Amino acid sequence: MRRLVARAAAGDAGEATAPAANSSDCAQGWSPSPWRLIDLCAVWDAGVSLPSAVWNRASYGVGRRRLNEAEKLSSVREAQLERLAAARPRGPGSREPGPRPTMAGQPPPWLRAAFLLWLLGLGRAIEIPMDLSQPPTITRQSVKDHIVDPRDNILIECEAKGNPAPSFHWTRNSRFFNIAKDPRVSMRRRSGTLVIDFRSGGRPEEYEGEYQCFARNKFGTALSNRIRLQVSKSPLWPKENLDPVVVQEGAPLTLQCNPPPGLPSPVIFWMSSSMEPITQDKRVSQGHNGDLYFSNVMLQDMQTDYSCNARFHFTHTIQQKNPFTLKVLTNHPYNDSSLRNPPDMYSARGVAERTPSFMYPQGTASSQMVLRGMDLLLECIASGVPTPDIAWYKKGGDLPSDKAKFENFNKALRITNVSEEDSGEYFCLASNKMGSIRHTISVRVKAAPYWLDEPKNLILAPGEDGRLVCRANGNPKPTVQWMVNGEPLQSAPPNPNREVAGDTIIFRDTQISSRAVYQCNTSNEHGYLLANAFVSVLDVPPRMLSPRNQLIRVILYNRTRLDCPFFGSPIPTLRWFKNGQGSNLDGGNYHVYENGSLEIKMIRKEDQGIYTCVATNILGKAENQVRLEVKDPTRIYRMPEDQVVKRGTTVQLECRVKHDPSLKLSVSWLKDDEPLHIGNRMKKEDDSLTIFGVAERDQGSYTCLASTELDRDVAKAQLTVLGRPDRPRDLELTDLAERSVRLTWIPGDDNNSPITDYVVQFEEDQFQPGVWHDHSKFPGSVNSAILQLSPYVNYQFRVIAVNEVGSSHPSLPSERYRTSGAPPESNPTDVKGEGTRKNNMEITWTPMNATSAFGPNLRYIVKWRRRETRETWNNVTVWGSRYVVGQTPVYVPYEIRVQAENDFGKGPEPDTVIGYSGEDYPRAAPTDVKIRVLNSTAIGLQWNRVYSDTVQGHLREYRAYYWRESSLLKNLWVSQKRQQASFPGDRGTRGVVSRLFPYSNYKLEMVVVNGRGDGPRSETKEFTTPEGVPSAPRRFRVRQPNLETINLEWDHPEHPNGIMTGYTLKYVAFNGTKLGKQIVENFSPNQTKFTVQRADPVSRYRFTLGARTQVGLGEAVTEESPAPPNEAYTNNQADIATQGWFIGLMCAIALLVLILLIVCFIKRSRGGKYPVREKKDVPLGPEDPKEEDGSFDYSDEDNKPLQGSQTSLDGTIKQQESDDSLVDYGEGGEGQFNEDGSFIGQYTVKKDKEETEGNESSEATSPVNAIYSLA
Repeated sequence: MRRLVARAAAGDAGEATAPAANSSDCAQGWSPSPWRLIDLCAVWDAGVSLPSAVWNRASYGVGRRRLNEAEKLSSVREAQLERLAAARPRGPGSREPGPRPTMAGQPPPWLRAAFLLWLLGLGRAIEIPMDLSQPPTITRQSVKDHIVDPRDNILIECEAKGNPAPSFHWTRNSRFFNIAKDPRVSMRRRSGTLVIDFRSGGRPEEYEGEYQCFARNKFGTALSNRIRLQVSKSPLWPKENLDPVVVQEGAPLTLQCNPPPGLPSPVIFWMSSSMEPITQDKRVSQGHNGDLYFSNVMLQDMQTDYSCNARFHFTHTIQQKNPFTLKVLTNHPYNDSSLRNPPDMYSARGVAERTPSFMYPQGTASSQMVLRGMDLLLECIASGVPTPDIAWYKKGGDLPSDKAKFENFNKALRITNVSEEDSGEYFCLASNKMGSIRHTISVRVKAAPYWLDEPKNLILAPGEDGRLVCRANGNPKPTVQWMVNGEPLQSAPPNPNREVAGDTIIFRDTQISSRAVYQCNTSNEHGYLLANAFVSVLDVPPRMLSPRNQLIRVILYNRTRLDCPFFGSPIPTLRWFKNGQGSNLDGGNYHVYENGSLEIKMIRKEDQGIYTCVATNILGKAENQVRLEVKDPTRIYRMPEDQVVKRGTTVQLECRVKHDPSLKLSVSWLKDDEPLHIGNRMKKEDDSLTIFGVAERDQGSYTCLASTELDRDVAKAQLTVLGRPDRPRDLELTDLAERSVRLTWIPGDDNNSPITDYVVQFEEDQFQPGVWHDHSKFPGSVNSAILQLSPYVNYQFRVIAVNEVGSSHPSLPSERYRTSGAPPESNPTDVKGEGTRKNNMEITWTPMNATSAFGPNLRYIVKWRRRETRETWNNVTVWGSRYVVGQTPVYVPYEIRVQAENDFGKGPEPDTVIGYSGEDYPRAAPTDVKIRVLNSTAIGLQWNRVYSDTVQGHLREYRAYYWRESSLLKNLWVSQKRQQASFPGDRGTRGVVSRLFPYSNYKLEMVVVNGRGDGPRSETKEFTTPEGVPSAPRRFRVRQPNLETINLEWDHPEHPNGIMTGYTLKYVAFNGTKLGKQIVENFSPNQTKFTVQRADPVSRYRFTLGARTQVGLGEAVTEESPAPPNEAYTNNQADIATQGWFIGLMCAIALLVLILLIVCFIKRSRGGKYPVREKKDVPLGPEDPKEEDGSFDYSDEDNKPLQGSQTSLDGTIKQQESDDSLVDYGEGGEGQFNEDGSFIGQYTVKKDKEETEGNESSEATSPVNAIYSLA
């Protein structure tokens, strides 16, 4: 058994569910288990390819969300995956944790880098929703150095967004590029992307140059980078004749490649002229410049030639240089054994040993410049005998272990992502037993401009101040140039509200006219950076941009992110709260990013709950809620084991999984890393895979993949299947008779499993040539048998051997043997008569096979006549398996007979079958249709049955078509989509149509339906549904502006279902399980706000709101006020003495002590002396299940007094009865669904279970919402 730990989170390890949304968003990091890989879904969306198909399905759930940054990581990621593939465990029965990162306790470098990109993305500026006016923004553009394939059309990308949509134009080499004048150049529709088409000719080189895109609308102009377009070049290798290279054995040698200059530079590798790769080691290796270096030449090196090859990227071609031929001079005869013994190789060859010397670079010192962020490659190649070893050092410090790696047999040192601290002096030390030498390389780190503070879009409200900051660093220090709408700032019209201070533009008292796009260009000799940032002046209250009330599910101990995208101007402040608690979430295990996302660094059980984000500015506030559920991870605790089985037996591979019970578990299987097709021989259960009758093709590796919506686990086992018998051979037919023959064969090898059976098969060449059928089965102890045959069949036989393992391959076929003919002894089966049109009847049957034909020219005599008419039989002879009788009356019964016949005679007399001719559309509609309104959502129908002769077929059903014509409420749009209700034709003439909309005008028609279709429609009936009860009020909101009042707001119901008469609000104070007196308020139908005064700061309130019509109170919606800040603190500081388990434990201890004291007292009273025995460790009580994660959850909310609660005369607090039971509401009828699937329901008047004490004033007591007071 092999264990692969590839646990990944599906859908970013979290699954979000929201109304009218399909959202999935979470992020996961590293679990406390050191080697269990967990997803980081915030970094990647799609999958990273794992080393095999199994790992593909157990993907890390990562994908590209920011392509430009992620592409830089692709090579690092591919190398890491190769290492992961090489590190997969191989031992049978092991439970090893699978691939491990290269550094203990740390994730792989590519994953950590991707995580940093994710963190950078979380800090991006808030974007303006596209439905608001805004200047253009460049969203996509080609890279600065754009190299294209000369064989393809040229594509220069430029995409931008804005409102209104921007227009585009281009410059080429800083001059306006008139696209209309060049027929080869076009611009994509609604885009600025240039397409240069060469299908009609032209040279791509003519279009090389520097391009820049301008995206403009009435609010400003945004610029792309200056895109340098170059055409890829792959020049041919110059022809040259190379003389043999003569070298003394033991001397150093350099074979120069000098590849032709290409764009981009080609990949160099060395091979022989016969395309065999050159073996490289620390003695012979290729340098970074492409040359092949020999630290010392040996006689064996002239056994091949050496050819330099260049592979060009775009053309995918390989050019080969003429090969070098070596001629090695030696003073010692050839000795093959010396070449196989490296320590004695040089002395055996008579090669003089010498101290190292550098072949590259030359001398003892050199210098190298590298740009920040690039890779630094230092190389030292030395000659010497024996071959020197290379070691690397940095003067005054250690090599950066996290970025440094050795390549090319330690001859090269690569430092990735160079920074300024990597500058300094490095030296390589080449040494062998004869001595050592070192070379010093002085490294200078320069830098193209990089951002310290990139300008971000500035969104201001009128009259606000703001600033654009453009700070960049580099070496040398870059210069900063400001532009506005693509023009230098100096030439722009003066703006008294704008002040330029070096790398900062300050805006004061901005107005609508200040909107523009500013460009910051910072450059030095190594490159430039161009950033667009617009200034937009808006006056917008906060709004939430994501679906409301999302559900996020995440695996325990993972990292996750709760998104709360928002917008407003002035920029709102955002705060997060949990479970209605009044403390802002930020710090510790929580971190709030600028874009509104709340990161929880490691999910614990106690993190489960409802999270509320509140965005506030001077114009208002907006909120959204996210419910977080923490789930247990999926684990395979009983894995499939390696098994060796016989073919044909049953094998069971166990895969028992522990998972979170609230998640849907899916267990699938792979075979040889491909999805396993569960055929008839296999049975897949939740905890096992059973293979019945194992065959040789079942052998292989089986992988159990247990997954939920959030994560998965994988385990693998190997199944080995034993062999099966060899095929029988030398088949012979003897004892030939009219209806029998003897078949003899020689058994094949049974492969150590006795043959139990022989299966004889036959094939005939008339009806199904080439198709083999089982004839008979014989014990494995025989090799000869008498076969019973059918008349007029040209037989050919073969034999299959069977043992406990399985069946052999079929033997080679025998010679053929034909039996004589006879009349049929049976007739065709499955005879049917059915109409396909209104005036025909199709007679069909199952044709007879070769062994029942009994003779040549098998045919069928078809007879039919109308039933109970005593008319003569019609008959026809048919050679197929169907016959169509035409010109029949509509839907009448027929008697049918089908008899077989061949050239030897007819078969037995056939049975009679009843069939029917075709149906026609019904001719009559239901009459006297009566409608009785049952309630606001249902009607009763009654109609007269149609005469049977008008149905013209089989009466299937009566069908009512009805549609909503209008609503009795003015200005309410309704859908007039037709709906239908069906009533079986044999179940009476009454029916009920339900799920209607109350207070609406309807129309209805009825038809008769048979197998052909609908008949004519009845007279259109109109009816009106009475008033019903309303649906629940929408968007019931509880707001708390201060500690004394609670503001309630709501919207009118989506479905009034009648004339609204008002609203009823019931609210009650509660503290834990203690309830106060319920208060009832009634409001007018136009009132949608109410303010409640609360009397104490401890109690919470539960509000229930419903709308009323004249029929009664409709569906109610309930909201609770959040817990005050001090209540959350009190709950967490509950006294341990109030816990039930603690009280029980103390009582048990007290009882035990009392018993011990009584025993001691009795013994002392007897005066005896007793030895003291050791006390056993007895557990005093079960462990609290909440101790698994090292925490306890104490609560005293049931013991708190209800402050300010109202009591009855006997001093007890009255508990409010539930107002939420649907049983109390109505008629017991089925619920109603709107056409969009929403539930409306049917309700009657619900009687209040409590008598209210008059109409309370709107100044009633109410709880405090700590969230809004703090937000």
